[in-house]
Amino acid sequence: MADTLMWEARAVPGGRDALARWVVEHVAGPADVYLGGQDRVVVIARGAGRLPEPPADLVARPVAQWPFTFHRSV
Repeated sequence: MADTLMWEARAVPGGRDALARWVVEHVAGPADVYLGGQDRVVVIARGAGRLPEPPADLVARPVAQWPFTFHRSV
C-alpha cells in the first residue's frame, strides 16, 4: 500500500513563490516542499492519499500526483 505521495505543479509565469505559499498553507501532515527552477513546486508527503488542487490561477497545467511505497534508506 502506498504511503508516500509525490505532488508536482508548474506555476504560472512569475507565480512559483505564490504557489509555494499556497502549498505551505494548505498541505496538512508531514511533508517536504521543494522549489525547482523558476516554476516548479514539488511536495513529498508521507501518509497522504492525495493533496488538494491549487487554485487554477496559480498553475500553468494540471497537478501531477504519484503514490509511492517506501522501500528503504541507504
